[in-house]
Amino acid sequence: MQVEIWSDFACPFCYIGKRRFEQALASFAHRDQVEVVYRSFELDRHAPASVPHDVYDMLSSRYGMSRQEAISMNEKMRQQAAADGLDFQFDGLVLTNTFDAHRLRLYAEQYGQGAAISELLFRAYFSESKNVSDHSILADITEAIGLDREEALSVLASDQFAENVRAEEEQGSRLGIRGVPYYLINGKHALSGAQPSGVYLNAMQQLWDAERPAQAAETASDEACIDGTCAVPNKP
Repeated sequence: MQVEIWSDFACPFCYIGKRRFEQALASFAHRDQVEVVYRSFELDRHAPASVPHDVYDMLSSRYGMSRQEAISMNEKMRQQAAADGLDFQFDGLVLTNTFDAHRLRLYAEQYGQGAAISELLFRAYFSESKNVSDHSILADITEAIGLDREEALSVLASDQFAENVRAEEEQGSRLGIRGVPYYLINGKHALSGAQPSGVYLNAMQQLWDAERPAQAAETASDEACIDGTCAVPNKP
C-alpha cells in the first residue's frame, strides 16, 4: 500500500495531520507494508524569503480580521496542536518561502531520510522559530539526520530538485488539490484536511480489505471531514 501526502512545511494543519496519520499508521496491522511518500505543495509560491511582518499581521491583512482576532485564532490552533503533542510557537514564527525546504526533502529522500527531514523541517518552522529558507539552517537540519552538511549546501546553491518540486506540484494540480494536507491511498482513496487518526486508519483498512476481499473480515465506515485544511488563497 502506498500513501502519498501533499503538504507544505508552513501549513499548521499539515503538521497536525502528519502526527495524527502517524498515530493511525502505528495502529494499522499491515503498517510494515505501507510506503509513505511525501509530495511538495506550496501555499504561496511567491512568498519572499524575508517578510517584514509577523504571522498575526499577515492573517489580519489576508483575511480581513483584526490583529487580536488573529492572535485568538492562532491560540486555538496552538491548543489544538498541543492536544496532539506538538508545540506551536506563533509569536516567533518566521514567515518565509518553503521552496528550498521542499528541494531539501527530495535530496534527503535519496538516502531514505525524507520522513526524518520532513519532521525536523516542520519542527523548525512551528516550534523552533527558524527560517526554513536559510541555507545554513537547512544544512544544519540535514546534518542533524546524519547527512553531509556541505553536500546539502551544494545542492541548495544549485537548482537541483527544482524540477522535481514543480513536477509534484503539477501532479497535485492535476488531481485538483487546492488545500493541504491531502492524502492519496493507492492512487484511489483521497482524504483532505487534518483528520482524526481513526479516519486515516479506517481508510487504510477499507482499501486493504477491498483489495483483498478473501481476507476481509469487515469494512470500515466512512467518516466526514471535521478538521481543517490549509488552502491556497484565491487568486484575483
